[in-house]
Amino acid sequence: MAEAALEALMQHLMAREAEAGAGFEVEQEGGVLYVIFEEPAAKFVITSNAPVRQIWISALSTSFKLDWDQASAAFILPDAGEQLAPLVDRLIGKQLEG
Repeated sequence: MAEAALEALMQHLMAREAEAGAGFEVEQEGGVLYVIFEEPAAKFVITSNAPVRQIWISALSTSFKLDWDQASAAFILPDAGEQLAPLVDRLIGKQLEG
């Protein structure tokens, strides 16, 4: 599930990156996604943690751990109920405001 979710997120982010003035680049290396910002300089790291069925995001000096939710068939931030792509979009927006 995590591999499919990360691949879908990669496609989503690549489409956003292609937009004029996106403000970030996306790279994938060894199953890890990186969202790299030039201004202000930063790097988000998005990776799966298969043994605990989670996707981890390191962004904005915070660690976010998303759990697999069978009912919605998506990875969700437990307290907020926010799904993976909308969460990453929100974090990118906060970084670019920064």
